[in-house]
Amino acid sequence: MAVIAGQRVTVEVPATSANLGPGYDCMGVSLSMWDHVTVTTRERPGLSIRVAGEGHDTVPHDESHLVVATLRQGLVDLGYPRPDIGLELSAHNRTPHSRGLGSSAAAIVSGLCLAWGLARPGEPLDRDLLLTAATTIEGHPDNAAPAILGGAQVAWMQDAVVHHIGLEVHPGIRFRVYVPDRHVPTALARHVLPETIPRSDAVHQVLASTLLVTALSTAPEHLLAATRDWIHQPYRRPLMPESGDLIDRLREVGVPAVISGAGPTVLALGTESVLSAADRVEAAGFLVSDLELAGGARLLPADSGTASE
Repeated sequence: MAVIAGQRVTVEVPATSANLGPGYDCMGVSLSMWDHVTVTTRERPGLSIRVAGEGHDTVPHDESHLVVATLRQGLVDLGYPRPDIGLELSAHNRTPHSRGLGSSAAAIVSGLCLAWGLARPGEPLDRDLLLTAATTIEGHPDNAAPAILGGAQVAWMQDAVVHHIGLEVHPGIRFRVYVPDRHVPTALARHVLPETIPRSDAVHQVLASTLLVTALSTAPEHLLAATRDWIHQPYRRPLMPESGDLIDRLREVGVPAVISGAGPTVLALGTESVLSAADRVEAAGFLVSDLELAGGARLLPADSGTASE
């Protein structure tokens, strides 16, 4: 079946938080903050884009729009190039841009899922195929894996193949994000990282990342120790001093807190009783949201209104 005019597909993709402290570039969670994107195909070539919410005044409204560019390439990869097919894109974004909550991954996953919906109408998403495609674009799967698969994921690439393991998250764990009015480009956040680190820091990092898996799954009382990081947050702190200070104040009262992804958003996680201590911590300049662990991307054919998982 070819891509034809008049098709309409909608996808919802969650925000994600990568690293969780020591799980650098290999661990992430999906959060209940969703981007909602609809594409409609038209016979006449061309492109129309409408964006509401986050990024409405900053994202490009042409073929360089990340969702559109990924969608077009996704169609080619699925065997349905149709470069002349007209597209109408409507996006309602909730995930803040350049703030460490996976907005780029959400856009890439949105484009790939929309391409799948157009090229494979009615078929369930091939999540492993989409994860490989998204990781090829992103370069690492820490945001793409939870965005596509949902929940908490450990993911890595080996011999050009993306592997992933879903983690059972303790039902008592809750999530809170502190989003500042500051953008930190991911490329800059990576640029400041050193090429080498002290051996003692590497040893501490291995211990913390190992403990993090257990703390998330069965022992949330150990999250404070399990979320300490030695290899990226200290070096990025000068780029986001307010976020670093907030993390210090949260951890001083026993709240596990980390930089979300490349920052500058701060993620706090723990049981309700632990997070209640965060209420005593001043967070001026940050937009605070309590979120839950979310599922993965959901494809919603507009003509049915039902999710195709």
